[in-house]
Amino acid sequence: MSSHDKEFSLEAVPQSSRKSFWNILAVMLSLSFFSASMWSGGTLGEGLSFTNFILIVLAGNLILGLYTGALAYIAAKTGLSTHLLARYAFGKTGSYITSFLLASTQVCWFGVGLAMFAVPVSLATGINVFILIGVFGTLMTISSIFGLKALAILGFISVPTIAIFGMYSVTDAVNSMGGMDALLLYQPSESVSIAFALTICVGSFISAGTLTPDFTRFAKSAKSAVSSSIIAFFLGNSLMFLFGAVGAMAFGIADISEVMLMQGLMIPGIIVLGLNIWTTNDSALYASGLGFANIFKFPKKYIVVFNGILGTLAAMWLYNNFVDFLTLLGSALPSIGAIILADYFIVRKRNYAAYETMTFKAINPVAIFAWATGIVLANFVPGIPPLNALIGTSAIYVIGMKLAAYKSTVSVKTPIKTKDEVVRDY
Repeated sequence: MSSHDKEFSLEAVPQSSRKSFWNILAVMLSLSFFSASMWSGGTLGEGLSFTNFILIVLAGNLILGLYTGALAYIAAKTGLSTHLLARYAFGKTGSYITSFLLASTQVCWFGVGLAMFAVPVSLATGINVFILIGVFGTLMTISSIFGLKALAILGFISVPTIAIFGMYSVTDAVNSMGGMDALLLYQPSESVSIAFALTICVGSFISAGTLTPDFTRFAKSAKSAVSSSIIAFFLGNSLMFLFGAVGAMAFGIADISEVMLMQGLMIPGIIVLGLNIWTTNDSALYASGLGFANIFKFPKKYIVVFNGILGTLAAMWLYNNFVDFLTLLGSALPSIGAIILADYFIVRKRNYAAYETMTFKAINPVAIFAWATGIVLANFVPGIPPLNALIGTSAIYVIGMKLAAYKSTVSVKTPIKTKDEVVRDY
């Protein structure tokens, strides 16, 4: 590995390059302060009472916090990204499948987020939307080249700005309803089910949450990584849902852009929305760069540039055609995280050999089968799709690995006689 790769795309992050708790927290908060969560919150606001909304959001983001916190723990202990961790469970070639899926999804979300920002700016200013996409896509790509340092700086700027603006919008919306008493008494005209509401809350961010190790591998300690992840998803994502939901309850509109327009906040809203999408899109390019680096072995910065150009060119097409596909694609990602968690905590009992000493098998068929089954469970089995995927995939993987180990044991014709003959198979 070249010493010039300061992002450690293909190796563990050494302790000498680890970051402080506040740096990691800023990055994770900027990741969880995602504009799409405000739209999701608006959807819940149209279909839940305020009390039920609070309960759903707290429960859903607690699940997200625990999920991402567990992945953050593994990342801090090993110093490895999601893509390199996947080699232990999926095998070296098997991890290419997961890396391609994770990285491609992030490139698509970069394009969607870019257009999501450029379209309202074009409507407000009259500037051609394609010119805006080209300019902002270039700037976002350039800042993403600088890696975690740029993400931390953007996080320190954008997170408090979004929080202040969001609270102002919520206060204005509550006042327009007649105060807190009116908000507490709010009842939707058409209610949504608890299962549907939890699916929106958990499913809206569990795909990006699967990439938590890409960022928390830089944490100096497991405690720092876990706490920053739980705070980010339990607090940050909850606030974003709140900002979107209260506006929807007050004005009957789930689209946060339309709510801001009605509140006379379009210009400051565009600025805050731009900062928000900028941090999220930088995180998306950063994660996609790590994924493709695992496959093609090029330095991350070159892949980031290519992905940024690709996402920019396809932004409007992705915005108009790919949202449903991305939602479906996202159902495949929680199963990847579930397998990594099950492999580390249950199958290997938190005992991963150092990455640089490993010789990985090509493909672990048990992991591929469990992952594919998890996608089926998420999309076709009644219940809460993300939880179906997490629980079902974990159980299938653990059982499959136990059966594979048993089959390997009973098929051994010559018993192992010495300690030196024991080989750990990943």
